[in-house]
Amino acid sequence: MSADDIIQVYGAVELAERAVPYRIGLIALATDHTSERDFARICDPNRVGVYVNRVFNENPTTPENLRRMEPRLRAAAAEILPDEDLDAIYYGCTSASVVIGDVAVEAAIHAAKPGVPVITPSGAACAGLQALGVRRISILTPYLPETSAPFIAYFQSRGFEVLNLTCLGMEDDRDMARVKPSAIAAAARETAAPGAEALFISCTALLAAEVAGEIEAAIGRPVVTSNQAGAWLSLRRAGFGDAIGGYGRLLTLPAPQTLRPAASA
Repeated sequence: MSADDIIQVYGAVELAERAVPYRIGLIALATDHTSERDFARICDPNRVGVYVNRVFNENPTTPENLRRMEPRLRAAAAEILPDEDLDAIYYGCTSASVVIGDVAVEAAIHAAKPGVPVITPSGAACAGLQALGVRRISILTPYLPETSAPFIAYFQSRGFEVLNLTCLGMEDDRDMARVKPSAIAAAARETAAPGAEALFISCTALLAAEVAGEIEAAIGRPVVTSNQAGAWLSLRRAGFGDAIGGYGRLLTLPAPQTLRPAASA
């Protein structure tokens, strides 16, 4: 008996409009250990598809090395569900977003995916702090001082008062991913200044999202982390409005309809 005698074509089947209702693209660093796991924890896989591609990056994490990623972003975005729409796309590097600039990151990604909402961790953090109604902040980063310094001007330009910034002095994002959550929580408690209305913990490599709620309870103020804010704003821009528990107050809030512009805009 031939294959033609054995094989039968079933015929037409009913197709859903999409495999899942919401589609989020994630551009992760080539060396990243954390962003995919954070999005998998936060996003309901039955309703949200997270589609990942990686972009080559160099260590140490210095401003010069971070800027080298900008021309690679177009290709990284283009390879996420080619010729299909995304509801949002997240570039998973906070420090690069600050030194390259949110506008330049958006332009590079729009060259491949025009019209899609582009989310950066730094921009999402500003939106999150705005949603929380705070202005005076403390910042914790894992970076070197030279990589941390641009964060002060970045947040100041968006209307926030940076009371203090603590950095861990690390240069390799693979090591940043190995910082224990308990150590992040301890550093966060020490960093939160008495006059700060909220604490921002930077870096998509840090395992900060999973302890955001714990830190909030300890310091009695909101905590915003890179991937927590990035997932929140990606979901909101995609049209997913449900509150999500377990990762801090931010994920229970709607996103601001209008974001506060940078002072230089």
